[in-house]
Amino acid sequence: MEIVIKLSQFLLSLSLLIILHELGHFIPAKLFKTRVEKFYLFFDIKYSLLKKKIGETEYGIGWLPLGGYVKISGMIDESMDKEQMKLPPQPWEFRSKPAWQRLIIMLGGVTVNFILAFVIYIGMTFFYGDLYLNNSELKDGIAVTSEVGEHMGFKTGDKILEIDDEKVSKFNDVPNKILFAKTVLVERNGAQQKINLPVDLIDKLLKGEKRPFIDWREPFMVGKVAEDSSANNKVLKPKDIIKSLNGIPTQYADQVVEIAKQNKDKKLDAVVLRDEKEVPVSLYINKEGKLGVFAASLGVKSLEKLGLYHFSKQQYGFFESFPVGIEKGKNQLAGYGKQLKAIFTPSTGAYKGVGGFKAIFDIFPKTWSWEVFWNITALLSIMLGVMNLLPIPALDGGHVMFLIYEMITGKKPSDKFMENAQMVGFVLLIGLLLFANGNDIYKAIFHK
Repeated sequence: MEIVIKLSQFLLSLSLLIILHELGHFIPAKLFKTRVEKFYLFFDIKYSLLKKKIGETEYGIGWLPLGGYVKISGMIDESMDKEQMKLPPQPWEFRSKPAWQRLIIMLGGVTVNFILAFVIYIGMTFFYGDLYLNNSELKDGIAVTSEVGEHMGFKTGDKILEIDDEKVSKFNDVPNKILFAKTVLVERNGAQQKINLPVDLIDKLLKGEKRPFIDWREPFMVGKVAEDSSANNKVLKPKDIIKSLNGIPTQYADQVVEIAKQNKDKKLDAVVLRDEKEVPVSLYINKEGKLGVFAASLGVKSLEKLGLYHFSKQQYGFFESFPVGIEKGKNQLAGYGKQLKAIFTPSTGAYKGVGGFKAIFDIFPKTWSWEVFWNITALLSIMLGVMNLLPIPALDGGHVMFLIYEMITGKKPSDKFMENAQMVGFVLLIGLLLFANGNDIYKAIFHK
């Protein structure tokens, strides 16, 4: 059932983005009286799953889910219809229209992508508001949750003060800001210390465990007891919270882990919080210094109920949502720009994290959440818009590049040149597609 939910979200999101992107080309083409021969979701190589002709346009769904397209008469595009281009130009064809009209048609798709993203962020701001944790709430500092975080120089209990000399107000922003930062100022044991981050930070994170390298500190709540841990399997229950171990109060999970490491192959007295009551138990620490228990996250409500943190929730009125949502869209756009810059900078190692369809599929949750769905869809819309603007022939950005050249010089590239450029663009795109999806396959095989 989980796979069905993930797949449903994946297909719905991509279908919505593809249809609206192509509609961005379709509408201005029709406004400028340019004939649109086909409007397809997915590619219909050899045959289509569904199709219906309305007026001069054939609408359909192809069988190959790698995107979609509109076939505009008199345009050298993915259809590579050379026979049509050999005929004399007709008034309804793309090539017969003024350069400024052709430019608007080509920019229509990415324009819709960016508008859609901003509309989603505005809508989410209005319906869901903002839930965040102020950095000041982490009175006992952060939890370093992976070896990568430790190698960077962070320690559990650090209080993050500044990132690249800029004060941090919301802890939710910290992990993403650190990705592209050079320095982090922390308070450790009452003294300030500056951590210099490595240039290849992203590469190190990609090689590490697939979880945040830092997080807020949480109590140790039992999620699942390992099958081979028969001693604790009879004692602990899911959702038990370990309040003390070996007579030492354990407010946080990292304290439980540390005490367990120091008491290998021993049986220790403990107190767990179960159904809001403290229950004394005896727990066995195995020879590896572990409880044989998988910890689980408590969630916002439980953390507040225990009095550990107070999460801030801000709601916005309809008109208030516009500037806040637009700012979120701008920040996401700027963030994706930084990611692209990192990807094209080999020293960062970020290119190793480039993924294809599986990577996109994996970011959707196993349970249906409209809030998460729209958040991912907005991000994918920005990504689609930015990627399509890259000056690569066969992409919208490639067509825009040649149109701007034409408008500046007054010289229109020949149809033969455009055909060759389109072919070069296809080769580049296929290469990028193979690289991205090859990365997915490599990670799946070697679990990296």
